[in-house]
Amino acid sequence: MATTEKPFTLSVSDTDLDLLRKKLEFARLPNELDGAGWDYGAPLADIQRLLSHWKSAYDWRKSEAEINKLPMFTRDIEVEGFGSLNIHYIHQKSDATNAIPLLFVHGWPGHFLEVRKMLPLLTAKSPDYPSFHVVALSLPGFGFSEAPRKAGFAGRQYAELLNKLMLALGYQEYVYQGGDWGHLLGVHAVTHYGHKHIKAWHSNMPICAPPTLLSYPRAYLSTLFDRAAKAGLATGLAWRRSGMGYYLEQSTKPQTLGYSLADSPVGLLAWIYEKLVGWSDQYPWTDDEVIEWISVYWFSRAGPAASLRIYYEMTGGNSHDTAEGTKWTSVPLGVSYFPGEPVHLPKSWAHTLGKVVFQSEHDKGGHFAAFEVPERLAGDMRKMYGKGGPAYGVVPGKNGYD
Repeated sequence: MATTEKPFTLSVSDTDLDLLRKKLEFARLPNELDGAGWDYGAPLADIQRLLSHWKSAYDWRKSEAEINKLPMFTRDIEVEGFGSLNIHYIHQKSDATNAIPLLFVHGWPGHFLEVRKMLPLLTAKSPDYPSFHVVALSLPGFGFSEAPRKAGFAGRQYAELLNKLMLALGYQEYVYQGGDWGHLLGVHAVTHYGHKHIKAWHSNMPICAPPTLLSYPRAYLSTLFDRAAKAGLATGLAWRRSGMGYYLEQSTKPQTLGYSLADSPVGLLAWIYEKLVGWSDQYPWTDDEVIEWISVYWFSRAGPAASLRIYYEMTGGNSHDTAEGTKWTSVPLGVSYFPGEPVHLPKSWAHTLGKVVFQSEHDKGGHFAAFEVPERLAGDMRKMYGKGGPAYGVVPGKNGYD
């Protein structure tokens, strides 16, 4: 099997495009209760508008050409017990002599294009802020990466794959950034490869298990007397009651849901569009942005159903926490908080994840921070790793400047 990097060009076949057009043409939509709004899920009027746009106005070939301007590659990565997986990734290098190697990891329902708006910001060279070599992969089963072929591909395996990708690119030491599954997988990656390879990491969704009086007494006690923390927890609990049905389904019976998403582009659209709107901070999604986002899933290498299985594998079918097998580490950790993020945990809880050296709170942005407010997330990376920052020079010989 090939172990060297190969350039990747996205090219969806005319046959696949024709099939999509037929499915869109014969789509059957449900009715809707009067005044339902968003209470029951994605509104019928929104889906009708997006369906019409997908059929008559959206140009996939135009999107495809823009995507192909990105420096994309594939490479086979061997994972113990699972053989070789062909992994797709962006590898955007900086012109800065000592640019910091950065691994950006997306989540669900995200994909590798979440990093696109941040690339020119992170790779820009300046004496005023650090620059990065950016690697942004499609996780196995997402986008244009191959999916695992057998059950059990969980935290340890993702961590191994992520680290091996960076090593294969010549980055023996690097930093890490992620939200959603990117955060959750980061906990595993730092557990297994922290200090030796991962020198620091940053999360824009720093969720964790609640601290206990015995394990983290300071974090536990501070929550009892912090009104803002209590309010955030209440908001999070409300969201768990009304917004986490997807999580239970995907972590227990992903295959059953997968039939619908693999067969119906409109079903896939509604399933993901609901999250794009509900989890962002009033971001003004254009119809083209939404349809391109959904199209990456529809045309993905393994099909949209494959992206759901991470929920089952990482929770053992919802039998345990996603952090099982991880531990606290002293690898420097930076966290950013955005108001549109559905889960609001007390800031003191982040200290249960690792050695917090940087914290930033924003008044704008949501779950898809890299896409919604790229300048803010990139700004946090610059502050954390720049001169005078708490993680400046954390990668030996790669401080981000000429």
